[in-house]
Amino acid sequence: MPAVSLKSSISELKGAGPKFAEKFSGMGIESIGDLLFHLPYKYQDRTRIAPVGSLRLGMAVVIEGEIRGTQVMFGKRRSLLCRLQDGSGVISIRLFHFSKAQQASLKAGHFIRCYGEVRMGPTGLEMIHPEYSVNTSGAFPPLDQRLTPLYPTTEGINQARLRSLIEQALALLDRQGGLAEWLPAEWLTPLALPSLTAAIKTIHHPSNSTDTRSLLEGTHPAQQRLALEELLAHHLSMQYYRQQTQASGAQPLKPSQKLAPLLLQQLPFQLTGAQQRVIKEISIDLQKSVPMLRLVQGDVGAGKTLVAMIAALQAIESGLQVALMAPTELLAEQHFINMSNWAEPLGIEVALLVGKTTKKARDPLLDSLEKGGIQLLIGTHALFQNGVNYHNLGLVIIDEQHRFGVQQRLALKEKAVIGSPHQLTMTATPIPRTLAMTAFADLDISIIDELPPGRTPVVTTVLSQQRKDAVLRRIDAACADGRQVYWVCTLIEESDELQLAAAQSSAEVLAASLPNRRIGLLHGKLKPKEKSLLMEAFKHHELDVLVATTVIEVGVDVPNASVMIIENPERLGLAQLHQLRGRVGRGTAESFCLLMFGDELSEQGKQRLEVMRSTNDGFVIAEEDLKLRGPGEVLGTRQTGAIGFRVADMERDQALLPLVPELATRLQKELPGHVQPVINRWLNKAERYAQV
Repeated sequence: MPAVSLKSSISELKGAGPKFAEKFSGMGIESIGDLLFHLPYKYQDRTRIAPVGSLRLGMAVVIEGEIRGTQVMFGKRRSLLCRLQDGSGVISIRLFHFSKAQQASLKAGHFIRCYGEVRMGPTGLEMIHPEYSVNTSGAFPPLDQRLTPLYPTTEGINQARLRSLIEQALALLDRQGGLAEWLPAEWLTPLALPSLTAAIKTIHHPSNSTDTRSLLEGTHPAQQRLALEELLAHHLSMQYYRQQTQASGAQPLKPSQKLAPLLLQQLPFQLTGAQQRVIKEISIDLQKSVPMLRLVQGDVGAGKTLVAMIAALQAIESGLQVALMAPTELLAEQHFINMSNWAEPLGIEVALLVGKTTKKARDPLLDSLEKGGIQLLIGTHALFQNGVNYHNLGLVIIDEQHRFGVQQRLALKEKAVIGSPHQLTMTATPIPRTLAMTAFADLDISIIDELPPGRTPVVTTVLSQQRKDAVLRRIDAACADGRQVYWVCTLIEESDELQLAAAQSSAEVLAASLPNRRIGLLHGKLKPKEKSLLMEAFKHHELDVLVATTVIEVGVDVPNASVMIIENPERLGLAQLHQLRGRVGRGTAESFCLLMFGDELSEQGKQRLEVMRSTNDGFVIAEEDLKLRGPGEVLGTRQTGAIGFRVADMERDQALLPLVPELATRLQKELPGHVQPVINRWLNKAERYAQV
């Protein structure tokens, strides 16, 4: 029988049979080694008894004392109230769910030790449902001598069982001499970072001398050591699979000699220098026999869609099909309208496939797609579902890449019939260089850093909600001049019901204050068809004011809309505010964005709104976002397009990001045999997704 090792199944541990192994598998924990990387999300300090007289609200502490009395309390909720005294003060222990046996054990004169959080109750300080033990003598076992870790868990696995299994894994780690070190000590010493084995032990077993505050914040050197290696593994995997994807080959596409020149002739404007530069970079990529992997960043209104269309024409002229995937039906329809207008005079067959496409329309569409009749297919995630087969997919265009999960993007890539399709991704979220080098290490990056001529910057004003009457007069005046207005409602809560209630309330106020204006209401609860009808009505000036939740952030193009009101802008990140502001200023008239903040504005809130007021440059805003809120805001929190990190956090660990490309280059050059083990340690089954 083979000896138990860190690679062995978790079922080999005492107290973890096959049933427990199945539960752990659902948490992504298969082997004993995986347990070592299942890290605490917080710590409890149970190392000392706190005097009751020293307690303050919010403290989580161990207390000990004599029970002075217990009684059942009746009110809104029945509860058992137990009074504890230790000589320095008195506190209540309150149980809402209790048995007769518990009530009997909590007798006056008995002694109790509790661990819980101190709250304010009707009778003063109290603990609600603390962990406790009771005896008649007051002789309790010795306290823990180190911090108690709390781990993420799942149904059927309690903290005690989890801690017991991790203790066994740590003991096995010691017997096997520690973890393999793939980063040399001389690389880590200048960074003041410990070995991987020492880091793992510190995180699971922090001593009393460990800096608890930094552990809780995730900034302790032990945690940073793990985060650095995980970020490095992510970066190396993307580079590795870039090589693998390109090794699969792609059909080289000749520059468009006919279709692209015809399109440019029919445009009523000239391309900007930035558009011309990026089109050339894409065209050179498409001419190669390896798949293009390019990300185009362009500020709101910079003309990314036209750049994507010209890339599509190069593929179509070479006899290949193109698929463009957008994150919402609204945005997909917007692309379909724009691209159809460009494609129709060129004789190109364009189709739209979204979730609401009826079976009657869908069946002939899919038949034409498989036979090669449809040359450009635009849609949402419907583009990669089963039954959607392409004749010869050669180019995949993905808009707002970070809004798609990796599995979705991979599924579309695998629709190619031969080799790999060329891939062009686009984002209107400008990403600072340092962050882009780490988060998109597999992509070449092009930047459209110039707006089309004639686009006037949006004038941004920051004002209090107390000036709502003045704002309503401004709206009325804009409507009287034939202009249209967006009114955006924001909420912290991710609740459709609450968002809807806020938007409905604002729409009612506007309707009452502006009885002569036509008010529309757009929100996430509407059916796709209702949303489309509303947007069409707004686009055709059948509505004066569109009240909406942040559902309109992406993909709405109404040149006549020249005023944007954003309620409670302090609740949104800079990137999202910039996206929203980009919905106005699309025509020739001067446009305005009014940021109407609530009563209390934090210092950071003031800084962010000042950034919005002072610049329209998305790249400046992205840099400020990085300083104020970190990468999580720039990329989208826990970016759905990224491999799920176990330890690293792009926001918290931004100071590590510049180190990652340097270490990757050094490892590949000096220790190439260590590259794959680093990737394997951290990515496991997620590896294949890095191909996207």
